Amino acid sequence: RINEKHHLAIGSVDIVELAEKFPTPFYVIDEQRIRQRYREFYNAFSKHYDKNKIKIKYACKANSSLAVLKILKSEGAGIDAISPGEIFLALKAGFKAGDIIYTGVNRSYDDLKYGYERGVVINLDSFCEAEILKEICGESGKGAKEKPKISFRYNPEIKPETHEKLSTGLKESKFGLHENDIIKAYKFAKKHFNVAGLHMHIGSQITKAEPFIEACEKIMNLAGKLKKNLGIELEFIDFGGGVGIVYKEGQEFIDLSFLAEKMMKIIKRKIEEHSLSSELELFFEPGRYIAGDASLLVARVTCVKRTPYKKFIGIDAGFNTLTRPAMYNAYHEIIIANKADFEAEESFDIAGNVCESGDIFGTDRALPKVEKGDIVAILDAGAYCMSMASEYNARPLPGEIIVNKGEYKVSREKGKLEDLLRNQVVE
Repeated sequence: RINEKHHLAIGSVDIVELAEKFPTPFYVIDEQRIRQRYREFYNAFSKHYDKNKIKIKYACKANSSLAVLKILKSEGAGIDAISPGEIFLALKAGFKAGDIIYTGVNRSYDDLKYGYERGVVINLDSFCEAEILKEICGESGKGAKEKPKISFRYNPEIKPETHEKLSTGLKESKFGLHENDIIKAYKFAKKHFNVAGLHMHIGSQITKAEPFIEACEKIMNLAGKLKKNLGIELEFIDFGGGVGIVYKEGQEFIDLSFLAEKMMKIIKRKIEEHSLSSELELFFEPGRYIAGDASLLVARVTCVKRTPYKKFIGIDAGFNTLTRPAMYNAYHEIIIANKADFEAEESFDIAGNVCESGDIFGTDRALPKVEKGDIVAILDAGAYCMSMASEYNARPLPGEIIVNKGEYKVSREKGKLEDLLRNQVVE
């Protein structure tokens, strides 16, 4: 929103005032927006089913900051974790092990052992992982009651319209097991584990409902085959995440109420058709949908450069701070926060401070008159931004600030140069 000073504000906090108090670059996260988006997702599905059996497992790879995790813990969320580190952070934020589903790919013995020892639900990606977990269980010396709860990740061979690097349910994808193989995997798992669920995830930043609806039909039919052929009564089915957000005006997006209604009709019909348990829990793993548009990256203009061929705005952030444009050619709206409602005068490329030609946040963006010292806000930076940040070019990580109804607090201190020596052995 734009306030009376013509400044951009988030959570009723003036971005320019924050930039005067804290060193740029930094992220600002709106607590109320996270809560709103969580409730939107939960309510869309829970109004069609037993509310106690709809479980939102926030995909914390989108944004694993403790502040965000604690907000979602207070809302009643669970966690979809993909690494020991994410399990560690979730436990630190107060989540119970039983509320964490551990989904990964090509995990090592130590990775799986970490999840096993902490008692989380382990979602297996392959037969290889199942064999490693069996080995871990055998070495534990624990009895049958200590068998881990598991599910397998199903590859439904669905091609959503999204960036090729964000599609995870393609037939040629590295993720999950295809139908014939997954039946064999569950037969193996029945002997060695506590089989609890079935999982899928077809991709990220998906803006059409049809792929989810098609995948929903497939996974429900597979649940029916598991019961008919192997006698497996599932405790839960996990439909994954991937619902996209709007990064650019006019972009297509999913009507969540429509998606929930269509999916829940299929789910109810298939529960009856395949005589699945009336106690079946339904998991959903939104990440970007919850965190994506709740945050922005704040930076300062360091230079306005005009060459014979291009006009550049240089800022004190780089793709080490926000990787998505360089990695996916992703689009983020960019606003001059201290001139938020000024008329556009020129078009610029917004360039970062990393020594790479690909370090461009936006090209040919129409902006008002820009001067050194102006404050730049890069919008919709809550998902896969801070979580993908690095210390490339030996630049410390940015800080984070949480805003809430006009109040703000630091949730992550800006990195220091001394942090670059962390874990290095210097003689």
